Amino acid sequence: MNIKYEIIPIEKAYCCKELCNELMVFQKSMAKIKPELFDDMNFETRMLPSIKSAIYNQIVVVRDGDIIVGYVYSNISPKEAYSNNFATFFDLSSVHRNNVGCLSQLYIKEEYRRYGIGSKLFEMSMKWLTQFDDIEDYFIFVSNGNEEALEFYKRKGFAFSHNILNGFITVLRNKRLANT
Repeated sequence: MNIKYEIIPIEKAYCCKELCNELMVFQKSMAKIKPELFDDMNFETRMLPSIKSAIYNQIVVVRDGDIIVGYVYSNISPKEAYSNNFATFFDLSSVHRNNVGCLSQLYIKEEYRRYGIGSKLFEMSMKWLTQFDDIEDYFIFVSNGNEEALEFYKRKGFAFSHNILNGFITVLRNKRLANT
């Protein structure tokens, strides 16, 4: 393995399209509650709208040679972006600032898991998110059935906040992370 991490310009987000779509298939395969909701979820319906509604975006890709084998997408967005036709992801009145930080997507091809790549991507995301002094609320939304991801983020300091859509998504929250 020749693993390298690269922060890519948001204009090159399309290089994550295949992996983002793979993430949606993975999430559907794990889901115990309403897996059919993933049928309409893909790069165009999940990542692109999130990028457009965010104030700031960061994508870090992981390459093994020339092949992208994982990525993390994080953003700073107006808290109102998390109340839409699909769901209201958290009580907007519980967030006192205008914007929130979100580790929105993290995915690694199965054969590259267990090598610390997820931890490295998580650390890079948190380092980027915590550079914004006006952010005090950080969120991660974990699809149902993905217990491994849920426990991973809890070990990293995020706590269960609540479930939405009758348990389809678990909301994890961390108030004002220390700079990583």
